[in-house]
Formats: sequence, C-alpha cells, structure tokens
Amino acid sequence: MHQGRVVFGAIEEVVFGHPAAGAIVAQMDRLGTRRAFLMVSGTLNRETDEITKIKDALGARCAGLFDAMPAHTPREAVIAATNAAREAEADLIVTVGGGSITDGAKAAQLCLANGITDIGGIDRIRVHKGVAPEMKAPTVRQISVPTTIAGGEFSSIAGVTDLSTHVKQMLRHPLLVPRATILDPAITVHTPEWLFLSTGIRALDHCVEAICSRETHPYADAQSVKGLAMLADALPRVKADPSDLDARMDAQIGTWLSMGALAAGVPMGASHGIGYVLGAGFDVPHGYTSCVMLPAVMRWNARDNAERQMIVAAAMGYPGHAAADVLDAFIRSLGMPRSLGDVRVSPEHFDAIAEQAMRTNWIPRNPRKIEGPADVREILLLAA
Repeated sequence: MHQGRVVFGAIEEVVFGHPAAGAIVAQMDRLGTRRAFLMVSGTLNRETDEITKIKDALGARCAGLFDAMPAHTPREAVIAATNAAREAEADLIVTVGGGSITDGAKAAQLCLANGITDIGGIDRIRVHKGVAPEMKAPTVRQISVPTTIAGGEFSSIAGVTDLSTHVKQMLRHPLLVPRATILDPAITVHTPEWLFLSTGIRALDHCVEAICSRETHPYADAQSVKGLAMLADALPRVKADPSDLDARMDAQIGTWLSMGALAAGVPMGASHGIGYVLGAGFDVPHGYTSCVMLPAVMRWNARDNAERQMIVAAAMGYPGHAAADVLDAFIRSLGMPRSLGDVRVSPEHFDAIAEQAMRTNWIPRNPRKIEGPADVREILLLAA
C-alpha cells in the first residue's frame, strides 16, 4: 500500500505562451503590487531590447534593476541585490533570466525578511544538516520569467555559493517559490544553445531521478514520466530549429512537469548530489553536471532499480533498452559534454569530490545505498 504526503507549494499561477512584458503587468495588477525590483540577465539587458520592453510596460512601477548575478549565485551578489531591493523599497521582485538569478531572488527574499545586510548573515538562514532554521517568512515575494529550463522557478529551494569555501549551500522556505512563473518561449531565443539544451538535461535529470527514487509515488510519476517524454521530444526539435517556438514551449512545459515530483517531496539522487559539488567547486554549469553524471549514476544504480529504469527508457521512446545507454546517446545527440574530462575535472580531484558529495542532501537518498566516499568514487570513475 502506498504511503506518503504531498504538500502543495505556494506557487499561485503558471502563465504560458503569453509575452512576458504584458504577463508581468497582469500579475502586478492581480497582486496589487506597485514597486517591482527587476533582477535580470546582464546579457539580456545589454544585448537585447527584452528588458527595455518590460521596463516600458511597467513604467513608474519599475522601482529598480539589478543585472550582476554571476553563475552559481555567490553570497556577495545576493547581498548586493538585497541591499539594492531594500533601497528601492520594492514590494515585488521580478526575475528575468536563468537559474542563478532565480535563486538569487529567492535568497534576497529571505535576506530582506530577516534583516541580513552582509554575507556572514546568510549563515543564519541557510540549511544546516538538512534542517532549515527558524526565520521570518518572506513578505516581498517573487515572480519569475525563466530564460533557461532547469526548473528552479518551480522550487522553494535556493542554492547560494560561499566563495570562501567553494561550497553551494541550500536555503529553504515554503514561500521562496515564486508566486507566479511566466513561460514565454520567445524570450528564450536569446539564450545560448548550449545553455538552453544543457539546462533541459537538468530538467530531464529531475524526471529521471524522481522516477528512479525509492520514495516516488503515482502522483509524482504522472508528472515525471510525462515531463520526461516531452523533454525527450522537444529538445532535439529545438536543436534542429532554434526558432521553433512550439518546441521551446514544449520544453518549458516539460520542465514545469519535471519539478512536480520534487515539489511533492520526492528526493533527487547522486546525479544531483555530485552535481552540487561540481558546480560550486569546479564551476561546471549545472546543466553540464547532469549531462556528465546522470548516465553514470544510472549505470551504477541499475543493480538495484532496473525495473524503474525501464520506465525511463520507455518514456524516452526506447522500451527494452538500458536507460543509461539511452540517456548517453540522447545527450551526445544534442552535442553536450559526456565525461568529467570534457568539463575539465580530472581524477586527481575525485577523492575530494567524493568526500564533499557525502555531505550533500541528496547522496543519502540515492536509490542504491551509497555507503561512503568509495562508492561515489566508483560513480565518478564511470563518468571519467
């Protein structure tokens, strides 16, 4: 008999297929907010007119703008954005960009609510040993217009990097999830191909690790299997024709579905756990961590969850095949990196990566039990 608990998150609306500028204005009207602080992609702001269109649509309701969030969401940039939003007297944060910007705004919400003004203060709100501390709930909330498809805009978790230790630390609060997410495929055409496709593999990784989790359930499976099928169909279409907005929309909706299981309490596994370490410690883009690690993790896990892996292969259109082989071929077909060597991580670092991965939240939840760093090292060797 199935047992479990599904908690429905605080996201209120998902708007898809409508132009971002008008959809943001409509959300502000719905929410009754008057002072929007924009946290946006610097590239979009400097090299396209997309942010100008949004600012023009908002008019006097645009209270300020921050466009300097680096990859992996370093603490320093979170504090800079927080202080700028505080000075602007923002009553809403609007993000337009990739996952690092989305996470940066989530972190800024908590910093604003808890009076945090310097990087050391983030220690008071970050997760310690899997437990989020007592803190004040965010009152200045967020709406998100994602330009990549890793899925953070559907999550109440944020990752922030401590540059002094090169460790990505988790922040978690039910109200960190954006109040609304706006999926506009037209705004994603400016995203570099490698970034759009690799974050698509990140979303696919959410589906795969959820399907293969020992803690999944039918509600989560329904979203993960459909999300996986949509992503497996859409990403090659985007690769073949970057101007295909229907394919981009399908990829965005597949990403939305990919986050359903995680939001419903199904944990990720070793691909995500090792990926956190590769991102923060070696500056490997998050999408690339999934491209490199997911097939290796599946190969290592297959001894214990072959039946669940069959569901993955079938959803991707290859029933009866080994899921690790299907994933390997799919990722290669998109031109993505497939080994740790491809992302400049060498075997001399494997012991340190393995030690650090053991301290992440996801390694203990991997479907094949990981007893210690030696097991992580086996997975890394499969990905070498």
